[in-house]
Amino acid sequence: MLLSLSTTAHPATDLGYLLVKHPDRAHEVELPFGTARVFYPQADENRCTAVLMLDIDPVGLVRGRGDGEGSLSQYVNDRPYVASSFLSVALKRVFGTAMAGTSKGRQEVADSTIPLEAEIPVLRCRGGEELVRNWFEPLGYTVDVERLPLDARFPEWGDSYYVRLRLSGNVRLRDLLTHLYVLLPAIDGDKHYYVGNDEIDKLLEKGGAWLSAHPQREAIVGRYLRRHKPLVRAALARLLDDDEEEIEAQEAKKEALEDAIEKPLSLNDQRMDAVVETLRELGARRVVDLGCGEGRLLARLLKDKQFEHLLGIDVSLRSLDYAAQRLHFDRMPPMQRERIALAHGALTYRDRRIEGFDVACAIEVIEHMDAPRLPAFERALFGFAKPPSVVITTPNSEYNVRFPTLPAGKFRHPDHRFEWTRAEFHSWANGVAERNGYSVQYAPIGVDDPEVGPPTQMAIFTRDAA
Repeated sequence: MLLSLSTTAHPATDLGYLLVKHPDRAHEVELPFGTARVFYPQADENRCTAVLMLDIDPVGLVRGRGDGEGSLSQYVNDRPYVASSFLSVALKRVFGTAMAGTSKGRQEVADSTIPLEAEIPVLRCRGGEELVRNWFEPLGYTVDVERLPLDARFPEWGDSYYVRLRLSGNVRLRDLLTHLYVLLPAIDGDKHYYVGNDEIDKLLEKGGAWLSAHPQREAIVGRYLRRHKPLVRAALARLLDDDEEEIEAQEAKKEALEDAIEKPLSLNDQRMDAVVETLRELGARRVVDLGCGEGRLLARLLKDKQFEHLLGIDVSLRSLDYAAQRLHFDRMPPMQRERIALAHGALTYRDRRIEGFDVACAIEVIEHMDAPRLPAFERALFGFAKPPSVVITTPNSEYNVRFPTLPAGKFRHPDHRFEWTRAEFHSWANGVAERNGYSVQYAPIGVDDPEVGPPTQMAIFTRDAA
């Protein structure tokens, strides 16, 4: 497992002072799971590179655990070779002074932003390249992500879940190290030790200064804490300097605003009825609900035996908790429980979990995305997953003038990034269909006003025959 850190600040050898590791010799630190070594393949005034090499002993990790012989996977796995929680522990032990931002000889440099580069040759990332970019780019880095093939000798086997990551930017060294400390194990998605309440303290100690303002903070916190729901809720409450009840109240208030606007039309019921009927007509048996929220559509589909397998995906762990409660997962009969699953994930990167379904639904979802992220959503859904059919609904902004309680120029929901006219929606959907080999039809949801159209518009995509 390797991590290289480089700078071109002049004199570049100041990196040795910042890391408290002299470039003229190799350094070795014993860790509970192996040995960390630091060496400098290049160290001159123009460029200096420090490499942290982590030599993990997989046999030593298993020996003495007292849980039987175990399986071969305990000894033969990817842990010695990929950036993970092992690397985070090593960063803190080996570069603890640099991570704290202190330097006896070069404090002014430690407090300054300098050109820095970091390279991780192998990082496991089931979320894909988009996840890595979405997590590092908001922190000011230029991100280069290269998907690694399963076997370069056999390109037909396709790509693996592993990437090579290169970061560059003008940042303080302490910030770079803390970003890596938090994000690398979260991207990897696993930890080699028990995750408890003390892990929240570690997260806030290293990430509290920047994580609260990060647009992907929920996803980062969720994966860092291995999706342990009580820990995630507690961490978010502390991170936002709020209590859990207040967080829930804020989300409920946003939903109530939209419900108050649309409730006189029973629009949500009409929307759900229209989508369910469309899925029936498409003959769908396996349905994935993208951005499933609190599981309203899934609850309806679960009552219909035509739908044999259902999957709900959402980026909000809180929404997934509500969905599990709405669906009564805790007391659902076993045969019913086998038909449905909930999973945490974003919609703007490739996710093999959503492949193989008859229909993918995105019901009142796209308007919650920033417009520049729509091409990534299109690529993940239509370019990679390629379901035979896709059903998408979104508000018709032209109809907003018919809502007496909605101020002019305002969106129906505070989290909406845009609301499209019928022409704008058709233009986007037609382009998606043409670029990805689909045909598309449109249907109104709600009363189709002769002047401004229906309150909700629906597009039904069908993949063209090969």
